[in-house]
Amino acid sequence: MTGAAMPRGADTVVPQELAEGAGEWVEVGAVDRGANVRDRGEDVRAGTVVLEAGAVLRPQDLGLVASLGFPEIRVHRRPRVALLSTGDEVVEPGRARRPGQIYDANRFSLGGMVEAAGADVLDLGIVPDVRERLREQLLYAAESADVVLTSGGVSVGDYDLVKKVLADIGRIDFWQVAMQPGRPLAAGRVAGTLFFGLPGNPVASVLCFHLFVRPALWKLAGRRELFPPRFHAVAMEPMSKKPGRREFKRGILSYAGERWEVRITGPQGSGILTSMTLANCFVVIEEERGDVAAGDTVSVEPFALA
Repeated sequence: MTGAAMPRGADTVVPQELAEGAGEWVEVGAVDRGANVRDRGEDVRAGTVVLEAGAVLRPQDLGLVASLGFPEIRVHRRPRVALLSTGDEVVEPGRARRPGQIYDANRFSLGGMVEAAGADVLDLGIVPDVRERLREQLLYAAESADVVLTSGGVSVGDYDLVKKVLADIGRIDFWQVAMQPGRPLAAGRVAGTLFFGLPGNPVASVLCFHLFVRPALWKLAGRRELFPPRFHAVAMEPMSKKPGRREFKRGILSYAGERWEVRITGPQGSGILTSMTLANCFVVIEEERGDVAAGDTVSVEPFALA
């Protein structure tokens, strides 16, 4: 039967449906020598490394580990991310808004991205524009997590308090990046804990997470490969671009038989979150490039499948 050990001296298996009993004999059909045999060690030979350190454990990898008889293996634990939004202008969805307020979308987008990156979320809600309250929450976040992640409050406005508070309880290693959207990004430490201050505009916030925070979380989780691959596609429409900053447009990538083609999702403002929901890739236009014409080749970075 399937899976049974071979008798000594045998080198071939004839399927039962190709055999027929004839008294004390069995009549069999023609089969090649060695057919229907699984050699010992054909999957994994002794001394073979089956999973490299830093590999992401997929379902098939877990099955392979179990097939080798290991009841458990050593892994990195999930990083813990303390997540909070800042500003009097944001309010929880479902609550009444005052004039000038908007619903907090960033915390929900970022929380989902943290979980998709393999980390755990500590949701600390919305912190108002009160310096002492922000200081207390950031210190609590630093004690409770491996990474502190905020959105809003890192630009140059009078109520952008995150940078000012960090001057007292931590440090900023770099601030502002030559990219669009997402220029007002801050990265540093809060009381020794890794800190990322993302822009308040929702598209910029998602993009900065994708480019800066996710690789850091993957590094903390022990992953070997930190950045997704990019490849080339043909632009199917003009794309405006000023030289000097790297630009990430939201695109719709499709395969047209012999080549990959991409078009943008429409208006590309950093507050237009639908430009992300309609997209399946980033169109990456390098710093030195200007306007892209239809038919030009551009770099694209597909989104991971959910």
